[in-house]
Amino acid sequence: MDVFRVFVAVLSLCVSVVSAFSQSLDSDFTFTLPAGRKECFFQSMKKDGSMEIEYQVLDGAGLDVDFYLYAPNGDILATDDRKSDGVHTVEAEDGDYMFCFDNTFSSVSEKIIFFELILDNMDNGEEPEDWKAYVQGADLLDMKLEDIMESINSVKARLVKSLQIQTLLRAFEARDRNLQESNYERVNLWSCTNLVVMVIVSCVQVYLLRSLFDDKRKVRT
Repeated sequence: MDVFRVFVAVLSLCVSVVSAFSQSLDSDFTFTLPAGRKECFFQSMKKDGSMEIEYQVLDGAGLDVDFYLYAPNGDILATDDRKSDGVHTVEAEDGDYMFCFDNTFSSVSEKIIFFELILDNMDNGEEPEDWKAYVQGADLLDMKLEDIMESINSVKARLVKSLQIQTLLRAFEARDRNLQESNYERVNLWSCTNLVVMVIVSCVQVYLLRSLFDDKRKVRT
């Protein structure tokens, strides 16, 4: 019976950890912002929570965009003027926060933008309590469940941080790849243009040299 209760407790603990992973409040999104357009997003926040927004312009002429972050009362909390990336953190109050990406200054080039939201303290410190109903004194053979939970939470935090870093690295890699491809196309275009100009100039030079030695005078005998 004790073994069964231990098994149920450990199983409940594992379910709690899996639920914690599945209910992650971190998210990321990539979208295309057309030329001359402004796109806004909303995020509901609770008091004492925190929100971190990190964005990057992955593709588009200039790799820049305007950014605005608004509080629930409409006040502007942060602005960026034609930047390629940025990070902003706010200590939130109850309400809906709005953040906007503005590309109205560009009339031709669209932008591909990646942003990530990292939300903390959104659960008000609530944790699943179901597994504790199975813990009674020494029933768990002196297992320190609090230490186990602390270790699991530490592993979870590190895994979440690793996922965030990997996501940012992918965004950096995408932006660098787009920049390299753009430079590659530009180099090829100007190389072909220079080649055509050189061929034309060479033909003109040959024609002019031949015209210098072409005597059109008629010789009478």
